[in-house]
Amino acid sequence: MKIIAVIPARYEASRFPGKLMQNLGEKTVITTTYQNVVETGLFDEVFVATDSQIILDEIVKNGGKAVMTGQHETGSDRIAEAVQAIDCDIVINVQGDEPFLKLEPLQQLIEVFKNDDQHEISLASLKIKLREKEEIENPNNVKVITDNKGFALYFSRSVIPFHREISYHIDYFKHIGVYAFRKEALLQFSKLEMKPLEISEKIECIRYLEYGMKIKMIETNFIGVGIDTPEDLEKARKLI
Repeated sequence: MKIIAVIPARYEASRFPGKLMQNLGEKTVITTTYQNVVETGLFDEVFVATDSQIILDEIVKNGGKAVMTGQHETGSDRIAEAVQAIDCDIVINVQGDEPFLKLEPLQQLIEVFKNDDQHEISLASLKIKLREKEEIENPNNVKVITDNKGFALYFSRSVIPFHREISYHIDYFKHIGVYAFRKEALLQFSKLEMKPLEISEKIECIRYLEYGMKIKMIETNFIGVGIDTPEDLEKARKLI
């Protein structure tokens, strides 16, 4: 299989505009993310897909690869445009605001497809257990619930499942926005109309579920910092 990684990067993020160009140590967030993905050595090609000349110039200036795309509502739509003419089997979508992603969780995603002989999986993604009540109730943390084979049933910014039976222990999982797609599933996704659930939650992977595609969730112990707010940026700077 030919496996590539694409980092969708939008300058005007709704909650924190310009966050990808903020400094982490001596490098910007987007450059840190790009270089960390390249250094895993897992991919035949790595590049940033952006609608921002500022971000494109930043990556090229630092010796990286970047392509310009049109404006899109989701990162998956942006990546679909970028990979249309590229010969590849699997596309890994690494969010530009996840600068601390390491090799092991990316390897786990790739293994999903190497073991999927029936080609039933459209995409795979990561989840991590949430332990603190504040983190579980935070709408910036997208929660995911799965069936007994690890396939996603639903994603939400609300607390799911609702813990009505308090005598019974429930684990809560946060969705980490790193995806591995079959190229054909990604291209199909980009042609599908957004439906009410995706629009309401502002969670792009709900579109796959609404159209009956299978998402395999992999539990990981990876602890990074997704930079959605200025407070997240300060956490990331302390981690650096």
